[in-house]
Amino acid sequence: MDMPLTDFLSALDTIKYKPDNFTVVITGGEPLLRNDIEICGREIRKHGARWGMVSNGYLYDKQKHISLLNAGLGALTLSLDGLEENHNWLRHSNNSFSKVDLAISLAANSSRLNFDIVTCVNGRNIYELSDLYNYLNEKGVKAWRLFTIVPIGRAKDNPDLILTDLQFKELLDFISIKRKEKLIDVKFSCEGYVGPYELKVRESFFFCRAGINIGSILIDGSISACPNIDRTFSQGNIYKDNFFEIWEKGYQLFRNRTWTKTGRCEKCSEYSYCIGNGLHNWNINNGNVFICHYERIKKALKH
Repeated sequence: MDMPLTDFLSALDTIKYKPDNFTVVITGGEPLLRNDIEICGREIRKHGARWGMVSNGYLYDKQKHISLLNAGLGALTLSLDGLEENHNWLRHSNNSFSKVDLAISLAANSSRLNFDIVTCVNGRNIYELSDLYNYLNEKGVKAWRLFTIVPIGRAKDNPDLILTDLQFKELLDFISIKRKEKLIDVKFSCEGYVGPYELKVRESFFFCRAGINIGSILIDGSISACPNIDRTFSQGNIYKDNFFEIWEKGYQLFRNRTWTKTGRCEKCSEYSYCIGNGLHNWNINNGNVFICHYERIKKALKH
């Protein structure tokens, strides 16, 4: 069951001063499954914040595009996980690609939107990245973020979802080359430190912003940081805590990350640059980072 809008707005209102660029990003699940998504957007605007959305694009047609823009939608990220066969394979739907293809066309032609594409790179679609790049360029897409999967959940036992070390290096090489072409702003996501590829695959040095300038409210009211991190990072709950007070006085494990200097990170020579990698790579209780991007690169470079 989705969170009632009034509950979220009450938590939002605990933030008395919101800077001009303060943005609420609605993600999921799939935000467009909410019948009141436009009402949510309008109310968020009334409560002093901009708003954006991350969507799979399946329910995004021309009518929805217009109604979302009229509701003040300012930023949109659409998920595209390959060309038709591979996108549909990952999404378990035979027409998912045709749906997101329409959504991309609509969004790319809207000058009002801060719009980008995000792609989950896996063992099946890595071989079509160049074709995807050409497809997005023809569509008029200006920004494309690529990320990989941590081996947890269904990815843990599905080799098709995980890149080998050599494939991971190939991904970074691809991004490095395409950034030089400057037809599309292609970048590796903020998921982790990549050593010699830093500043080659994105415009700024790696920094996990979870709990620094990103906070989140989850569907059950849990207060956390980046919604992609493990639930063990929760800082409280809006149904019993003041969101802004938690933001001001809690979040210490995000702002002092010395606790990550353990396991494979304990003696790493790059720790001062990485500080434990992206926090989506951690469960507080496991004492080790799930995956080390820098380690993977070193292994690939030996081949």
